[in-house]
Amino acid sequence: MTRSPSAEPAPDAAPPSGCPAAVPLSGPGFQTDPQAVYRAMRREHGSVVPVELPGGFPAWLVVGYREIHQVTSDPELFPRDVGLWNQWPHVPDDWPLLPMVGRPLPSIYFTAGEEHRRHVRMVVPALEAVDPFEIRGHCEQLADRLIDGFCARGDADLVAAFCEPLPVLVLARLVGFPDDEGADIARVLKDLADGGPEAQSAHQRFGAHMARLVAARRAEPGDDVTSRMLAFPEEFTDEEYMLDLMAITAAGHLTTADWIGNSVRLMLTESDFADSMARGRRSVADAMTEVLWEDGPTQILAGRWPVRDTRLGERRIKAGDLLLLGLGAANTDPLIRQGAPGAPASERGGSGAHLAFSHGEYRCPFPAQEIAEIIARTGIEVLLDRLPDLELAVPEGELVRRPSAFLRGTTALPVRFTPVPTTGDLS
Repeated sequence: MTRSPSAEPAPDAAPPSGCPAAVPLSGPGFQTDPQAVYRAMRREHGSVVPVELPGGFPAWLVVGYREIHQVTSDPELFPRDVGLWNQWPHVPDDWPLLPMVGRPLPSIYFTAGEEHRRHVRMVVPALEAVDPFEIRGHCEQLADRLIDGFCARGDADLVAAFCEPLPVLVLARLVGFPDDEGADIARVLKDLADGGPEAQSAHQRFGAHMARLVAARRAEPGDDVTSRMLAFPEEFTDEEYMLDLMAITAAGHLTTADWIGNSVRLMLTESDFADSMARGRRSVADAMTEVLWEDGPTQILAGRWPVRDTRLGERRIKAGDLLLLGLGAANTDPLIRQGAPGAPASERGGSGAHLAFSHGEYRCPFPAQEIAEIIARTGIEVLLDRLPDLELAVPEGELVRRPSAFLRGTTALPVRFTPVPTTGDLS
């Protein structure tokens, strides 16, 4: 994989040839009602939509369920090889979407073909060896600790106080960090997710954490993901270990945090759902599945780059064009709806047929999905058990979504509840 970086913008970047003007992949619609945006895209452009990224860079957004299956089922034609992108000569080093699109790096997330599979052989068994009961135990303990920090007040912002820190604290333990370092990693990843002026230094601090962890676990192995990766018989460099650990932690952090937040939001704002839960007809797992269909944390995933000119849907796609996977749009594709629009996931083609974790060779590995599901479900169950009368502290219309077309999460979730003792006060 190669690239020719340049600090020059892309003055000649234009919508892919032979199609209508591209749709800007930004704007308030992605915050307020992305499904309305996707419906408008389908009406005007079909299942493969010409879009424009910030900076004027052209791409294709795949919003059709069948077309995403086609792309993700053919890694030879559509590899996740970022080095193939035909816009690299124009991409400045400070382009704000570089963290989303990526750079050619030797990690599980940014390699393709046999090199990708080599990383998978090392990473996936290390994740598979994590005991689900251990995950749940860590999650219960850390969830209680976080709730203890605000339960006596009677109000909180659940995103800042609970949803965002919980996944990374659990993941930090699983990969081998002590709790005090896990708290700093949580702050680092928040700075990365915010994408502000601290993002670049946060990325450097994140890498430094992982480099120290690799050195520590090489000197003193333990029962953790990092030690199991280091014990794998194939040879990897310290940079590869570090980048894979960064990918595992970063990919599992914000998506799981938003899965928790979006699920709690559903329970607090949808009266029919809340009533069904109160009567025992719906569960936390039902809410989490509904979110993966209707309000998934990852709405758009970059990317795939065809190795040759091809056709997708009714579009002619050039070699090296950037394909963005519209996972959130594909989950609501009318072609896969078996019930009326808005019908619950149980009325569609199987509750597990959603694309929230992508599909095919590069989808989120199954053990990583299981870890995220245990963290999210356990965290929500502990929260509802400790604070059973939880309710929104502001009108639903005042809740603000993250300003991103790629990610779907609430920036704050203010709640109120009857103050309760901390776990220490109960002992």
